[in-house]
Amino acid sequence: MTPSAPELAVKSSHIPRRPKITPPKPRKDISTPTIALGEIPNLQILNEKGEISDPSHEPKLEAAELLRIYRAMVLTRKLDTRMLTMQRQGEMGTFAPGMGQEATQIGQIYPLTKKDWFAPSYRSFGAQLWRGWTIEGLMLLWAGFFEGFEVPEGVNDLPFSIVVGSHVPLAGGIAIGIKQRRDDAVVVTNFGDGAISQGAVNEAFNFAAVYKAPVVFVCENNGYAISMPTDKQVATPDLARRGPGFGVPAIRVDGNDVLAMIVATTEAVQMARAGDGPSLIEAVTYRMSLHTTADDPKVYRRDEEVEQWQAKCPIARFEKYLMNKGLLDPQAIGRLGDECEQEVLEARTRFRERAKAKPREVFDMMYEELPPELEQQKREYLAKLDRKGVQ
Repeated sequence: MTPSAPELAVKSSHIPRRPKITPPKPRKDISTPTIALGEIPNLQILNEKGEISDPSHEPKLEAAELLRIYRAMVLTRKLDTRMLTMQRQGEMGTFAPGMGQEATQIGQIYPLTKKDWFAPSYRSFGAQLWRGWTIEGLMLLWAGFFEGFEVPEGVNDLPFSIVVGSHVPLAGGIAIGIKQRRDDAVVVTNFGDGAISQGAVNEAFNFAAVYKAPVVFVCENNGYAISMPTDKQVATPDLARRGPGFGVPAIRVDGNDVLAMIVATTEAVQMARAGDGPSLIEAVTYRMSLHTTADDPKVYRRDEEVEQWQAKCPIARFEKYLMNKGLLDPQAIGRLGDECEQEVLEARTRFRERAKAKPREVFDMMYEELPPELEQQKREYLAKLDRKGVQ
């Protein structure tokens, strides 16, 4: 295993019951205690074999709820796979696949309610679907139609940001506004390991800590910032260490373990809602597919590394757990997979009905009143469309 694909030690047994996310304690094995980095708790509940590592941390979820979580993860991957095919066929623009990060996606927003807020990065399909975004809406978004960015009615989400880390201060600002109104809503925002080196993200940590803003920062550490491995980007092996430096309690979670993600995020949300301020969750996961559809990961990582992480697949792990509980069997897995595939295909049909280019509207979304030079360009452009017979 290379340093760029960090292994997550199973140390959940030493995490206090309340709170699980705690400020670090000085390490006794550091020879120069004046520069103590502190010890970050690690959490894994479900191991790669689908077995419970620590029964004391297993969330008490009903069977129907466990199956709902599993279905959301499967649907996320079906959409991801279908959109990749559509992009290769010219129906979709460049987008960021999230294969391998389904547990991180669903787990981080699981405890949120309707009144809570979510500020996503661009690799958040599963989380957006759970929050109420439609499949065809996400397809429109990535196909370049502005309608796709419209947040669904009744959903307190921001449209995702392409600029790395730029949405994180906005999440902190919303959280500060919530506190000013004395509301008890919470904000969750996610970002990749590359974004944690952005100044805007670190400024967001600082402001949130100073104002005790009710925001949960989720760093999805998938091993690479595009092509840059984590060990070449940062000197500290645990990105969660950034939190305590700003006064933000942190925890490091197995991001391929959906139960651990749910437990950690639930604890963080409860802390924020109780007025205890922000927290940072580092979700250690892996991007099994491309950074974007314009990327070739074979240039910067070995096939052996990918194969090792495929064995840690979050969906396969959760399947084993559900089968061990008698909630799934191979036939049920097949049926549910077919249902999710059909749901995606039906959404693709609706997407195709709506995905009609409107070249005459190009200038309409820029200004309420066009400047004279753009008025001239618009007249020339429309005249050209008329000559070509384009409606």
